[in-house]
Amino acid sequence: MNEAAVPILMYHALSTAPNDATRDLSVAPEAFAEQMALIGDLGFTPVDTAALAASWRDGRPLPARPVLITFDDGYEGVHRHALPALTKHGFAASLFVTTGWLKGSYDNGGGLDTMLDWDQVRELAENGVEIGGHSHTHPQLDDLDEDRLRYELRRCRQIVADELGTRPASFAYPYGYSSRRVRVAVRETGFAQALAVGNALARRDQGPYALRRVTVRRSTGVEEFERLIEGRAIGRNFARDRALTKGYAMVRRARQVRKAIRSRV
Repeated sequence: MNEAAVPILMYHALSTAPNDATRDLSVAPEAFAEQMALIGDLGFTPVDTAALAASWRDGRPLPARPVLITFDDGYEGVHRHALPALTKHGFAASLFVTTGWLKGSYDNGGGLDTMLDWDQVRELAENGVEIGGHSHTHPQLDDLDEDRLRYELRRCRQIVADELGTRPASFAYPYGYSSRRVRVAVRETGFAQALAVGNALARRDQGPYALRRVTVRRSTGVEEFERLIEGRAIGRNFARDRALTKGYAMVRRARQVRKAIRSRV
């Protein structure tokens, strides 16, 4: 693997019996535990998102073989199943929470499965998990008008700050979608770095607001997982995902152009 490239693993739910909405992106707890053991066996050292971005921004040292373990949305299984495995190995991780989906006074509904509550999020933070933002209601940010976009970002960041006593530094785009306008808004809201998807290794030249991640699915076997973190055969594994993403991006851009034209009429 190129020394300049870092695998950033993207997880969602961890569950023994996922529902239909999260099935493909849910990982079995036993598989997750096996994957964490393999990370250690291969000599990788997990760091969080803020540490990677700080290193690439300021030249702070990183371990010889860094890897990032990230979770999106805020499913309860991250506390129930991931935290014990992370604690066992002493691994850092990053959790990006959709604040309107978590249990509590800000709950707007919309969560796809059982979600974390804020006591669980605090316990994760106390055990070395970086807590980042993932918007308030999980919309496709690049489809929003400017006021709604800014609301989603500011509301999310403020709630995390109120609940944890510190403002989140890192952000992950819902669905992985962003645009230059969205990235500027994320930066101006105060986030220092942000993660996309892309299903490729992260590299410094992607910039701090478009770092790519690799999706870990329920179907990801241990041999495929090893190839992913070693940076081998990623292109082949995610060729279909990339084709679909590229095609959908073209549709989305055309939709945005039509909306802009209509707004001028």
